[in-house]
Amino acid sequence: MLHKEKYSLPHCYQYEIRLQNLESDLKKSGLSISETQSLKISDFKFEFVSKDDREMCQQIKAFIERHEWLGKMPHRPTHRFIATYKGILAGVIVMATPNAFSNLLGREYRDMEKLISRGACISWSPKNLASALIMYSVRWMAKNTHYRLFTAYSDIEARELGTIYQACNFIYLGQNSGARFEYFDPDFSDEGFSDRVFRKTTSYKLYAQNLNIAWQKSWSHRDQIFWDKIPDDVVQKLKAESKRHQESLRTPSCAQKAQVPLHPWKG
Repeated sequence: MLHKEKYSLPHCYQYEIRLQNLESDLKKSGLSISETQSLKISDFKFEFVSKDDREMCQQIKAFIERHEWLGKMPHRPTHRFIATYKGILAGVIVMATPNAFSNLLGREYRDMEKLISRGACISWSPKNLASALIMYSVRWMAKNTHYRLFTAYSDIEARELGTIYQACNFIYLGQNSGARFEYFDPDFSDEGFSDRVFRKTTSYKLYAQNLNIAWQKSWSHRDQIFWDKIPDDVVQKLKAESKRHQESLRTPSCAQKAQVPLHPWKG
């Protein structure tokens, strides 16, 4: 079992997972090494998976947990894509609502952005399956939805260089673009979430409860908090607790970011 927070091997984490899973993946699929070595992209079937297909959505979740660096589904997943070989799940792409909108093309275009939040391929798949699945997913979105801007992260903690995204002609934006952290709390959710959660009224009410502070009705209304009506010492305690909770859960996952505008899409 790899310890992600201490990962220090010279190659990327995803490649190490391929090495570790190869024997069991082959056994489970009933395929031989020789058969997998001759596989071509044309041998695979690419599909969009509706959220209503609960059985396949569960398979996708399990696939991400086994083969992907973060090992969890993202917060607010919206679109799922798969590659299969003879009915065997071999690759997965999950798109989600961005943790932080880039506004690269202006705020008026932010509703046209999707985050390629999770992606992984099985250990015996050909090396270019990932890029083929990404491009299938992007083409499908451009053809069937209004989304035209697609962003993705490469995590330097996992020794990722964004090689696959570069092969797909994504544009590298550097290490200071977008949200820098994703958060996980098994007591809160089995999926990752963004820092917006820590600023919600429900979260601050929970922090108040943990601090034995009685939340007053005049302090908030629905999703709005009236900080000027809360005593200064209480405000400091609540915000300190929010910061402590946030720092205890954050997982670096967004050290690099790439994007590609697709309007109009050709190909």
